[in-house]
Amino acid sequence: MSDSKCDAFVFFGASGDLAYKKIFPALQSMVKRGTLDVPVIGVANSNWDLAQLHARMHDSLQEHGGIDKDAFGKLTDLLGHYIRGDYADAATFTALKQALGRSQRPAYYLAIPPSLFGTVIEQLSAAGCAPPGARVIVEKPFGRNLETARELNRILLGSFAEQRIFRIDHYLGKRPVQNLVFFRLANSVQESIWNREHIESIQITMAESFGLKGRGSFYDQTGAIRDVIQNHLFQVLSNLLMEPPARTDSESIRDEKVKVLKSVATLRPEDVIRGQFRGYRNEPGVAQGSEVETFAAVRLTIDNWRWQGVPIFIRAGKALATTCTEVVARLRRPPSILHDDLMQNYLRFRINPTCEIGLGLSVLDVEGAGSGEKVELLASRFDAGHEREAYERVLSDALTGDRTLFAREDYVEEAWRIVDPVLKAESAVYPYEPGSWGPKQAGGITPPGGWRDPVSPAEPAR
Repeated sequence: MSDSKCDAFVFFGASGDLAYKKIFPALQSMVKRGTLDVPVIGVANSNWDLAQLHARMHDSLQEHGGIDKDAFGKLTDLLGHYIRGDYADAATFTALKQALGRSQRPAYYLAIPPSLFGTVIEQLSAAGCAPPGARVIVEKPFGRNLETARELNRILLGSFAEQRIFRIDHYLGKRPVQNLVFFRLANSVQESIWNREHIESIQITMAESFGLKGRGSFYDQTGAIRDVIQNHLFQVLSNLLMEPPARTDSESIRDEKVKVLKSVATLRPEDVIRGQFRGYRNEPGVAQGSEVETFAAVRLTIDNWRWQGVPIFIRAGKALATTCTEVVARLRRPPSILHDDLMQNYLRFRINPTCEIGLGLSVLDVEGAGSGEKVELLASRFDAGHEREAYERVLSDALTGDRTLFAREDYVEEAWRIVDPVLKAESAVYPYEPGSWGPKQAGGITPPGGWRDPVSPAEPAR
């Protein structure tokens, strides 16, 4: 076993919703692929025993992907300890230390509310459970603003070196998100036009047709900007705009992502439109009269050599017209020597629900009359049967010590620096109808040529 690979996996929140929906299925897949072969310890405050935790795991896998008999048997053997206790009780961590035995490189995964991160980190340290080889894996959100992010980083760094901290944004585990970088850098035809000379604007849409799905209490403390823009969509943005790294090691790649965020101007209130779908305040867990946004449209300015003068637009929301995440880069128009109504060329990257790359072009009309016809060249490859789920990918990387897909301290703080002023500002929240594309006021933040609403491949490009 190499020094970079952990020798035990401990996950806090073993009885929680995240473990049930995502973690148990990821662990079974890791066992099946041979990327998990170390002892697993579950920790939670539910009054269970190990047999009940195994039953919970069985139910989770039946509901989410199915049970692989051999892999499930191996995972059951690996999951040999369940520690029940309060996270504020030192006895919980004394029991954990005993269960760890001679482990020197445990990985602690905090699948718990962020409000408990500090308590668990401090208890791990006090109990002697944080040897130099240990690492900690924390779920987003990393704070609620710049101040709380810095405080969380202070607590984490008090017990773990930065290279031992793995801040999970599972969105980076999605293959289509990683493909943004690969497609850019592996194809000269694309990289040669990927700059301010050829790109007029870039827009990113993350639309969800559903509402809160029972997460009202969480969402009402978060909102669209904190929930997906400051983390998921800034990660997409960084993958789109980063410079080629000098090397392919994790730190060189993360250096370039940080440089992107350092080039983004801090948002002003006039750069953001917020909305809330009608009926949001009737959702369980939502405060009466809540002003939390379920939609946001954002205009970003980039001040670096490659992208200066190219506006970036992001919109994200719940209860919109469809569920889709898509990037569209509009190319600058050629001189109008053929026809004034030529379609503006674009590159389109669909991240969800399918993986697609489309190139919008103009061709001669079928009648040969000399006018342009709009077409899209589409490349699509999506084989869900062989795809690793995002949580499987990021947890596998964390256990082997690959930090490429994890946010670094300086990246997190730069992301919060960009959005902090608009989170503090008491800007208006405009209502919109479920099934629409957000409030009409969002038209005040519109890319050149307008938003391209995601459509199916069979539909004509707008």
